[in-house]
Amino acid sequence: MSGDRDRSVELIENAVGRQVPTVVNGQQARPFGGVAEPPPGGAKHGPPIRSAAHYPADGDKRVPDLKTALERCGLKDGMTISTHHHLRNGDQVAVAALQAAADLGVQDLMWFPSASFPCHEPVIDLMERGVVHHIEGSMNGPLGAYCSHGRMSGLGVLRSHGGRWQAIQDGEVHIDVAVIAAPTADAFGNADGSHGPSACGSLGFALADSIYADHVIVVTDHLVPFPCIPWQIQGNNVDCVVEVDSIGDPGKIVSGTTVVTRSPDRLLIAEYVARFLRDAGIMRDGFSFQAGAGGIALAFVGYIRQMMIDAGVKARFVRGGSTSYLVDLLDAGLTDYILDGQTFDLAGVRSIGEDPRHVATSPFTSYNYHGKGNFASMVDAVVLGATEVDLNFNANVVTHSDGMLLHGIGGWQNCLFSGCTILAVPSFRDRIPVIVDEVTTVTGPGELVDVIVTERGIAVNPLRTDLLEALKGSDLPIRPIQEIKAEVETLVGGPPARPRLGDEPVAVIKWVDGTVIDTVWRVPEKSEAQ
Repeated sequence: MSGDRDRSVELIENAVGRQVPTVVNGQQARPFGGVAEPPPGGAKHGPPIRSAAHYPADGDKRVPDLKTALERCGLKDGMTISTHHHLRNGDQVAVAALQAAADLGVQDLMWFPSASFPCHEPVIDLMERGVVHHIEGSMNGPLGAYCSHGRMSGLGVLRSHGGRWQAIQDGEVHIDVAVIAAPTADAFGNADGSHGPSACGSLGFALADSIYADHVIVVTDHLVPFPCIPWQIQGNNVDCVVEVDSIGDPGKIVSGTTVVTRSPDRLLIAEYVARFLRDAGIMRDGFSFQAGAGGIALAFVGYIRQMMIDAGVKARFVRGGSTSYLVDLLDAGLTDYILDGQTFDLAGVRSIGEDPRHVATSPFTSYNYHGKGNFASMVDAVVLGATEVDLNFNANVVTHSDGMLLHGIGGWQNCLFSGCTILAVPSFRDRIPVIVDEVTTVTGPGELVDVIVTERGIAVNPLRTDLLEALKGSDLPIRPIQEIKAEVETLVGGPPARPRLGDEPVAVIKWVDGTVIDTVWRVPEKSEAQ
């Protein structure tokens, strides 16, 4: 389905020099005006007032199936239906909910997932049939390719985890029906993610949906007697509960095979990151850091762990996505707390379910830019990745060098506000340099990226004179970013070719405040290039 989107859009240049649409899916859009954008105004969005008199007095909100639940919630053409991604590639609820909508004959829905995965590829068929009009959420793999080729009816909208909460609470996105997959729930709708046969950890990404949506459906494969303790989703916000055989494949919800990289180059990058934190004085008693579940990040945790032991240093807290490597720090007494947004392996799921020091968080506490502060700016250092970085330290995490939209933002943008943001990246992938003159898509502005660590050296943003001063006397290979770029291009035979892109927007990248920081442009299909 090529879609019914109006292909002629008005564009305006934003503060990072990118052409962005002024209207996105029928709504006025504000261009990114810089990190120091004026503060927002107005009031938070609120759902309609409901009456307990219209719900069962015994608290039993169970209905036989998703189709019945969607009917009771009044799902109609053109509405917005949301889901969450804690189940990741094992999710069996989002597609089931959208298929139930199709069975009701509903058309032109906006699907608003906190993220999507290859398991959601069947949504392409639902878009072809007109059931789903467009997606506002990360589009990984097949869905990203579908959007990149301009086949989706509306513009894709990518937001960070914190940006998604901001959009919901500010009323930028109005959720008509939220569908929440819950590993454990009671018949009243109280729900928990850290227990049950499909335990996935926190349900923090679904919390905003449960608070602000007009109607909320909880789907569970493990119903327990009231009360479900602990609860992360409150039944007072829930309309219907649906019991199913399975909400997901536990083997794909969590990974027992998350492992440290074995690449010598990438191990060197991880070691450089840990040494950087030590030599810059960031690793000190009571410090905090965040690292993800990628191979370099896991290796970094191993290196920093040993350095902490050698220095007699203990972290006050570490931020997750949690893995067995962060759990090991907690169990070894090297950190007081894990503040966890989601869990990435079986050890993390076990820990968050059993250890009160392993605390489930949400994007509201962790990342929401339109709040009275959040955890992101309180973290001393964060170790992130990127698909591309440029000479101005702008970074891209959503498209590849060919322009294909294949990744989501996650919490990446929000983490840029930490005390020291480090991008740990190989200098090239598949002989394509990672450091370029200008990134294909700006996901985060260079003024918030402090350090680029590669196996060929470390580039410190010239804005961070404090870091450069602190590293005087260190034997780390601190080099200008231009020098690293030139060396890599000599090695691989030159800079990467610029992608061949059309002049039609297919998606936009929102910044943490709801402004548009960049546009994703259509990538011609192979048949068009012949």
